[in-house]
Amino acid sequence: MDNRAQNRSRSANPHAKAMKAAKMRRKRRRRIRNTILLLFLMVVIAGAIFGVLYLKRDGKLIPLEAPYKASKEFASTIIRKEDPKAKAFAEDLCVVDGNQQLEGVALEQGQNGILFNVSDCKVMYANGPLKRVYPASITKIMTAMLVFKYGNMNDVVTITQENLNLEEGSQVCGFRTGDQLTVNQLINCLLVYSGNDAASALANYIGGSQENFVQMMNDYAASLGCTGTHFTNPHGLQDDNHYTTPYDIYLMLKEALHYPMFTEITQMPSYTVEYTRPDGIYMKTTLEATDHYLTGEATPPRDVTVLGGKTGTTSDAGNCLALLSQNAYGKPFVSIIMGAESKELLYQQMNSLLMHIND
Repeated sequence: MDNRAQNRSRSANPHAKAMKAAKMRRKRRRRIRNTILLLFLMVVIAGAIFGVLYLKRDGKLIPLEAPYKASKEFASTIIRKEDPKAKAFAEDLCVVDGNQQLEGVALEQGQNGILFNVSDCKVMYANGPLKRVYPASITKIMTAMLVFKYGNMNDVVTITQENLNLEEGSQVCGFRTGDQLTVNQLINCLLVYSGNDAASALANYIGGSQENFVQMMNDYAASLGCTGTHFTNPHGLQDDNHYTTPYDIYLMLKEALHYPMFTEITQMPSYTVEYTRPDGIYMKTTLEATDHYLTGEATPPRDVTVLGGKTGTTSDAGNCLALLSQNAYGKPFVSIIMGAESKELLYQQMNSLLMHIND
């Protein structure tokens, strides 16, 4: 009996060994699978932590060193030419309820200004943000927007005598009656050189008349929420009934950023316009930008990039400047100074604002 039992035990051993080996192989596969899953999970977690540490700043996910592009910022609300009504810049706006001081910034009596952190909707500085001011050629922000919205850049516009009937000493490009230029040429002359003859010609082109165009300006301003603005002309030459507020300029500038051409043109240090007069004379005129940051006559603070904007100057309005700029981290800011006594003081005051955008 002992021999038979021993024989049976020996005959069963191969089967038991096979089962044991299979069980060990299953355990080994489970360990490998679990190890792979654990490594994958660790990679995902590490990637998420790295991404948050790299991107997160002030609670918002933005690339720290990516250059700011207005068209990208507002890609979801870009205005198309056929849109019946434009959406004002973004759903979130900087909201002011009074003055707010900032260390090192001191405007003179009668001046107004603001500094807004656009991406965080934060008011960093405000002095008389809702007070009426004369906008001078900052008016041309609104003129340009209507051209971008309703115009065709390839259309040809003929200069009329009405477009040249401007006050003595007015900033003009030197056009004559009968000159023909494209809308693209005129909009560059408007925003780079701030030509008042270009503004008048574009107003007639878009509105059919100066009066109709002015009504379009006021209607557009109202649609943006500009409650302290009233226009009487497309260029900003002095008129007691032609006024706005620093906050309304902010709303208009933000709206202008929906149009990529606005920032493209307002970053140009000069523009050369070429055309042929009715008498066959070929004209080629280089017009320098009115923004001293672009021409190199003024230098912004370190790690500040000026992205565009508009100047304005009349004896009643003083020297004015509305800017879009970005800091070293790619964050956008709107800064506005109104009523400086001189251009030198204007850029000194603007720098006193811009030096804070990297704090």
